[in-house]
Amino acid sequence: MPFATPIAAASIALLLLGDPTPPAKPGEISAKPTEPPATPKSDTGTRRPEVPQAEGLGAIRTPEIVKRVGGDREIAIEIRDGAYVCGPSTIEAPLPDGYPEPTPPGAIDIKEYPSVRRAEFRQESARGLSTRMNMGFWPLFNHISRNEIPMTSPVEIEFEGVFSDLTTLKPVPDGAWTMSFLYRAKELGPTGDAGPVKVVDTASVTVLSVGVRGPYGMDVAREGIKLLKPWIDGQDEWEIADEPRIFHYNGPSIRDMNKWSEIQIPVRQRAKDAGPASPPAAPPAAAPAGSAQSTAPASR
Repeated sequence: MPFATPIAAASIALLLLGDPTPPAKPGEISAKPTEPPATPKSDTGTRRPEVPQAEGLGAIRTPEIVKRVGGDREIAIEIRDGAYVCGPSTIEAPLPDGYPEPTPPGAIDIKEYPSVRRAEFRQESARGLSTRMNMGFWPLFNHISRNEIPMTSPVEIEFEGVFSDLTTLKPVPDGAWTMSFLYRAKELGPTGDAGPVKVVDTASVTVLSVGVRGPYGMDVAREGIKLLKPWIDGQDEWEIADEPRIFHYNGPSIRDMNKWSEIQIPVRQRAKDAGPASPPAAPPAAAPAGSAQSTAPASR
């Protein structure tokens, strides 16, 4: 399987948010993290508990930073020729160094992401979102082409003020969005402004993620959020820390029905109760009559 080039970036980005057809159902997802649902009837992948590390595109298993918490708890990814594979879906480009393995369609994971260097293009308006998203491709494509930055996967899209209501999921037109192409390693180029593109180092983040399969578009984002929100509402350990984001893993060589995405919501652990307040300190005992009382300050 060949290493992805900047040409692949063009193909991926131009397909990101066209809403061509309704997305394929990613499988039934339990609203309660402690009660896994029945296995989806659709083809959701090969079930194998252990998959050896392979070379090629550098795919590795990362169980130390991925925890299955809901959805299909049995489904597993494979590694073939160094690439991630799940049933009919595959990822054709390497992930950035240190990134966790992808979440398979139908599963819900909590995952930890390290800081990554990325080229990002931001728009302050979500009006005409699908068209504007496609316009964001060209500055990013020119940047990685000019600087000979190999394409990685996924293409990331973050929202700001677009999905302020995770119940109705009606996009807010005045919200902003950012599309990003990721550097595989920070040594590939410096941070800074590059015309309409900024190269930045992100903060590390913990996310709740659901894997989905089907055509790219805003419909797949809404479908994923509908699966994640009940999970969050059904437990008391994690809370929402930021707005949703989308990972798109494939270019046009993969059929729409087999395209692999993740919908993620950044989360943080809820603050634990401080517990009952400490009882007030007992008053000092009265000094015996006629004794001298110390005037030295108490030690701390």
